[in-house]
Amino acid sequence: MLMQKLMLRAGVFTTTMAMSMPFAFAGTSGSEFGVLYNLVKGWTTGLLGRTLAIAAFLVGAIVGFAKSNAMPALIGIIFALLFAVAPGVIDGIASAVI
Repeated sequence: MLMQKLMLRAGVFTTTMAMSMPFAFAGTSGSEFGVLYNLVKGWTTGLLGRTLAIAAFLVGAIVGFAKSNAMPALIGIIFALLFAVAPGVIDGIASAVI
């Protein structure tokens, strides 16, 4: 009974907050974070991101070889692909105006 009341209150609160929000304009302001954004994006798309992607693949390959399983190497490849593709996808999502 207590959990139901708590869930009901959380639902009412969430609905109230969602209805009181203005339209979202993602990526249209916040210039004070531009330097940090450019730094992190440079890390992920630059040499640090490539190094981490290669390291993830190598660690996955070594663990996969030790366990006689290819799954860790595939996870390393997926990690490397995410590092390569994710910044562009996040830019596309964040710069969309609703």
